[in-house]
Amino acid sequence: MEAWSVYRTASASRWTTRELLRAKGDDRVSVVVPARNEEATVGQIVATIRQHLMEQAPLVDELIVVDSRSTDDTAAVAAAAGAEVVSQDAVTRGLPRMDGKGDALWAGLAVARGDVVAFVDADLREFQPHFVTGLLGPLLTDSSVAFVKGFYHRPLVGATDVEPDGGGRVTELVARPMLNLFWPELSGFVQPLAGEYAGRREVLERIPFVSGYGVETAMLIDLLELVGLDALTQVDLGERLHRHQPTEALGRMSAQIMLTAWSRLARRGWTVPEAAPGEVLTQFRRGGTEALPHLDREVVVSDVSVQERPPLLDLRDRLPGIPAVR
Repeated sequence: MEAWSVYRTASASRWTTRELLRAKGDDRVSVVVPARNEEATVGQIVATIRQHLMEQAPLVDELIVVDSRSTDDTAAVAAAAGAEVVSQDAVTRGLPRMDGKGDALWAGLAVARGDVVAFVDADLREFQPHFVTGLLGPLLTDSSVAFVKGFYHRPLVGATDVEPDGGGRVTELVARPMLNLFWPELSGFVQPLAGEYAGRREVLERIPFVSGYGVETAMLIDLLELVGLDALTQVDLGERLHRHQPTEALGRMSAQIMLTAWSRLARRGWTVPEAAPGEVLTQFRRGGTEALPHLDREVVVSDVSVQERPPLLDLRDRLPGIPAVR
């Protein structure tokens, strides 16, 4: 196993916007924000990036919000705040329909024109510009870096108290033990499931995007195989405040992550003939006094299957409405 080196970890405070502007040169920078029903938070994220990193300092060249079939005013709020808003379904028209965050990320990459592309979740509260500049720092100042992962403190707000680092439950209970077991080279990533990351277009276009909650897991594993650990780094972004999922939803998320890992292990030839990965998750909602759960109201069966968009490089000629990148 390759040892984890200190130089692969940095703090967002290491770079100022002025320093990054000098280092940027002729590179174009895109920020992509996948959003589904995030009208309460997406506007402030867009406004902050636009004010600080586009108008006050021209570090970001384009800001794209991918509307992932929202049923609220996400698209209108994002557009009013100054983002270019595109529809996930419009970008992928003519391709098989897929659900989930990964497909929105893929659509954003397809539309973006940047040489460097940063991805930021749309549910962040108290968003600050360093969430973007921290991700861009290693890519604009070190040509050997291909991909940057963010990490942060994630406070978990309970009914009576706040646990400073109580967030990231799926990371600690599922993703981290699994990566340590099968991909120990990735064990040094503080938050492998973090939704804030950035990469060089030439690299991102060469990997598939998993359609569901396994997208971040697949991305790390595939990039490790494609460019090697030395091209991956991580940056401390401080504190991340966002909406937390209930336990039942975390179970579905975990199942998709495990299925994603299974698919990567299968590529190594680790398949077991008698076994097949379960794509349906059965969960139980208990709370009554009955000894047995009622199948009609206490048993929840969910489809947790995952699909993949092939690498964008392989499909660009099937997206006639999107111009070729220079």
